[in-house]
Amino acid sequence: MRRLSILSVAYPHAPVGPDAVGGAEQVLHYIDRALVEAGHRSIVVAQEGSQTAGELITTSAEAAPSDAAARERAWSRHRNAITAALSRGPVDLVHLHGIDFGAYWPPPPLPVLATLHLPPSWYPAEVLKPSRPFTWLHCVSHAQHAACPCSDRLLAPIENGVPVDRLSRRHAKRRFVLMLGRVCPEKGVHLGIEAARKAGVCLLIAGAVFPYEAHERYFRQEVAPRLDGMRRFIGPVGFARKRRLLAAARCLLVPSLASETSSLVAREAAACGTPVLAFPSGALKDTIEHGRTGFLVQDTDEMADAILTVDTLSGDVCRSVARERFSLEKMTDSYLGLYHRLVRGEATSLGHVA
Repeated sequence: MRRLSILSVAYPHAPVGPDAVGGAEQVLHYIDRALVEAGHRSIVVAQEGSQTAGELITTSAEAAPSDAAARERAWSRHRNAITAALSRGPVDLVHLHGIDFGAYWPPPPLPVLATLHLPPSWYPAEVLKPSRPFTWLHCVSHAQHAACPCSDRLLAPIENGVPVDRLSRRHAKRRFVLMLGRVCPEKGVHLGIEAARKAGVCLLIAGAVFPYEAHERYFRQEVAPRLDGMRRFIGPVGFARKRRLLAAARCLLVPSLASETSSLVAREAAACGTPVLAFPSGALKDTIEHGRTGFLVQDTDEMADAILTVDTLSGDVCRSVARERFSLEKMTDSYLGLYHRLVRGEATSLGHVA
C-alpha cells in the first residue's frame, strides 16, 4: 500500500500522550504511533505538553477553556496550526478528534474524517450532517452509532481498543476498589464514593479535575466533602501506576450518568484481570458481560452489594475477553485500512450500520 500522510487534530484543551486522561487523546496517541510504525507520515496538532511519535505542532494551553472568548482564541490557534501543518507538505487526509471540530474545519477539498468520541447529543446538530464535501463521521461503539442521526456521511463504527498485552501483567489483589478517569458530574464520582461507603470498603479515586468551572465546583461541593480516611482522591496517574492500580484493585467502579460511548478504562480493567461494576449507560452495556467480566447495576445499593460478591468473578476470564474483544491492534488496523479507503475515494462502499 502507498505511504500516507495523515494530519490528526486533537481537542484544543487536553494534551495527547500515553498518560492522557481523556479517551480521545489516548486513541489519537495509539493511532499516531501505529502510523509511524507502519512507515506512514503522521502529523499531530495538539496542546503543548503532548507527546507524539510523529511530527507535533503545538498550540498553547488555555487557562479557562469554559470561557467563550478563551474557546475562540483556542480555535483560532488551532486553525493557524492546521494551516501551518498543511504548508509543510501534501496531506492525504485530516482526522479530527475534538468535540468542537466544527470550529476548525480544514479547507476543502481535503478529505476529512471526524471521530465522535462523545455522545452524539453533545455535538452541534449541523456537524453531524456536514455540508462540507469529502467529509465523513464515525463512532467508537455500536451503541453510540445507534444513537447518531442517520446520514450518508456516517460510516461504520470502529470500536476502541486498549494495549491488552501491556496491561495483562499480574499483581496480587488488594482489598480496595478503584475509580479512574476525569472527575466531573457526568462520571458520577460521588455515587461511587457512596457505594464504597455502603459496602464498607476502601476506595481510591485516580484522575484529573480539568480546569472547567463546573468540574471544579463539582469536586469542591460533591466529591471533597465525601472523602475520608477510607475514600481518598489521589489525583492523576501515569500508565505504569494506572496498570498497578487496575491490576491490584478488587474491582473498578463506573457509575457514569452519561451515555458512555466506549469507556476505555472499563476495557483496561478487563485487560488487567479486574471486574467492572457499572451503571448500564450507553456502551457499558456491551462492554461488560454481566456475571462474567463484571456486574451491571441500577443504583448505589446494588453497586455496594456487587462489591461484596465481585470476588466470585474470574480475573482470567476478564483477561481472555479483553484479548478477544478489545485489541489495540484491531483498532489501529481498522483506522489505517479506513484511511486507505477514504484516500482512494471508496467511502460510499463502507456502508451504514442500522
